[in-house]
Amino acid sequence: MKLKKKIKIVISADGGAGSGKTTGSRLIAKKFGLELLSSGLLYRYCAYKLLKKNKFRNKKIFLKKIVKKITNKKLKNKNLYNPEVTEYTSTIAKIKFVRDLLRSFQENFAKSGKCILEGRDIGTVILPGAKSDLKLFFKCSLNTKAKRRFLEYKKNNKKITFKQVKNALKLRDLEDTKRKISPLRPAKGAVIVDTSKINIKQMSARLFHIVYVALKKKYGKSL
Repeated sequence: MKLKKKIKIVISADGGAGSGKTTGSRLIAKKFGLELLSSGLLYRYCAYKLLKKNKFRNKKIFLKKIVKKITNKKLKNKNLYNPEVTEYTSTIAKIKFVRDLLRSFQENFAKSGKCILEGRDIGTVILPGAKSDLKLFFKCSLNTKAKRRFLEYKKNNKKITFKQVKNALKLRDLEDTKRKISPLRPAKGAVIVDTSKINIKQMSARLFHIVYVALKKKYGKSL
């Protein structure tokens, strides 16, 4: 469904690791022709650059420079998923300065008026209240998302076990919900999307209906 030029919609999509928010956001972006930004990639990129340049002492000055030069192409770097980067990403994501810096980047991205931002605090911090037309919150049972991540990780790491993946996700969820800065929780008025027992086709149908309803509510018959 190609939206008319005058049609604007800003969507926030939040959820824990493996909840389906990234897959769901990609489906929506492709279907409705929206720009997509995954906030997790921003944190991964910052972590990657800090590790690569060994800029731990002058962290603030260095990050201010690189954030200004972030592009979609740079966020597609496969090195952003290295284990070392993944581990350090969790560390810097807890730092208020880093979150504030990337918050500005995300707020500017949303100004296009035709986009979807996915992460862990988009609907509560980055685009609270009326700053987003539709707020989604993805959730999934621990066993289901562990199975999904296990199959994904197994491609690059034959020795990894299901138990390791499950424990890592359980710990990540606990850290996200208990952290002092921007804890993971549904935004007020968010539509809950439980992906525990649905496949991609079913997820697509549900999400497309939710977005269409939001568009009809905003534009009525002029959609």
